[in-house]
Amino acid sequence: MGGTDKLFADLCGKPLLYWSLLAFEQSPPIDEIIIVLNQSNLPIGRKLVEKEGFSRVTAIIHGGDRRQDSVQEGLKQVTGEIVLIHDGARPNITTTLIERVAAGTEKTGACIPVVQVTDTIKTENNGFVNKTLPREDLRAVQTPQAFQTSLIRMAYQRVTGDVTDDAQIIEIAGGKVSLTEGSYDNIKVTTPSDLELIQILIRKRGGVK
Repeated sequence: MGGTDKLFADLCGKPLLYWSLLAFEQSPPIDEIIIVLNQSNLPIGRKLVEKEGFSRVTAIIHGGDRRQDSVQEGLKQVTGEIVLIHDGARPNITTTLIERVAAGTEKTGACIPVVQVTDTIKTENNGFVNKTLPREDLRAVQTPQAFQTSLIRMAYQRVTGDVTDDAQIIEIAGGKVSLTEGSYDNIKVTTPSDLELIQILIRKRGGVK
C-alpha cells in the first residue's frame, strides 16, 4: 500500500475501517464491538468511533506483535458467549453474512465463511509442478470467523505456535469448524488495486446491506 495504513485509507469518503464497523453496528446479533489496533492508530480509532457515533464499541485496545496475539488481547475484553473475529481489511462485509456466521456458531460452536476456489491450484517443488489439487475440495476462507467464546479461549491457551487464522487454532486443539457460504465480494484489501475494486463494490451496493 506504499506505506499507507490500509485500515485508514480513504474508501468512498470514509476510512476503510469505517465500513466494517458500520456493518457490525447495524447487525442485530452484535452487542459489543472491540477494536484492536497498533499503538500509533489508537488515537485515530478513538476519533473515528466518536465522530461516527458507533455506540456498540465498548473497547479500543492495543494489540500484540502477531495477529494471533492481537486476537488474544481482544478476547480478554469479550463478555458474550459467542465472538466474531473479523479482519478490518475486509470492508465489504454485510450484516447478512455476519448473521449467517453467528447462526452457524450457535449450532456447531465454530463457523467460518468460505467460497469455492475457482482457480486451479498446484503445489510447487524447485520450480516445477509437484501436484495439482482437486479444486472441488478447496475453499478460500474469509472473515468474520465465529466461535463460542469459551471454546476459542481454551484453544488459544493450548496452542502457542504461529497460525494463519483463528479457525486453525480450533483445528490444532482438536475441535471441528463448520462452514457457511461466504461472498466473492468479501475481498481483503492488500494492494492499491484491491482498494480500487472495493470502492466499486461498495458504491454499487450503496453502503452496508
